[in-house]
Amino acid sequence: MSQRDQYRCRPVTNRRDPMPRIVRRGFLAAIPAVILIACTASPGWATTPDKVDPKGLILLMRHAEAPGVGDPPNFNLRDCATQRNLDANGREQARRTGDLLRRIAAGRLAAVHSSQWCRCLETARLLDVGPVQELPALNSFFERREEQEAQIATLRRFLAGLPADGAPVVLVTHQVVVTALTGVFPASAEAVLLRANGTGAPAVEGRIQVEGPE
Repeated sequence: MSQRDQYRCRPVTNRRDPMPRIVRRGFLAAIPAVILIACTASPGWATTPDKVDPKGLILLMRHAEAPGVGDPPNFNLRDCATQRNLDANGREQARRTGDLLRRIAAGRLAAVHSSQWCRCLETARLLDVGPVQELPALNSFFERREEQEAQIATLRRFLAGLPADGAPVVLVTHQVVVTALTGVFPASAEAVLLRANGTGAPAVEGRIQVEGPE
């Protein structure tokens, strides 16, 4: 099997399968959310990383697997020991996703922005696709829902400033942010593929997910 064929979308028959999955936008509305992590067998929807145009591409990614929900009672933003952190599977997810993103970027250095939470920063660094910058607009508001509207507005202004022909941009964040911005409920390490268009609502083109071994 060639490297190109190895990364082609295909039906998922084994949830332990570590291969990347890409789903095209036209198929998203037609199937339940639980099925979205699987690829359709139809050649009309299948694609490979080599066929994804890196210009103006935005990858809005949920951090890799970090067991638990929310943040511990003693949560401290600047103390990783008080936070949920990536486990071994999550670190492997991040590395595998980085391998895929380097193929998509076709040699172009990506601009990588991350939530200030440790599990997001570690995910972003393990991707190894470009220098990581903290972006507070990507922070979690899971336990501060009153901040959601203002924060998403700030994030939309950031997105509106991204050039349509620019280098790939990777945004590592939390489920609540991805869902609020796109309506997608992502799995750990899943990314929504967006295309910069000069507005705060970039076009959604698909989703990718890479799983580490369990």
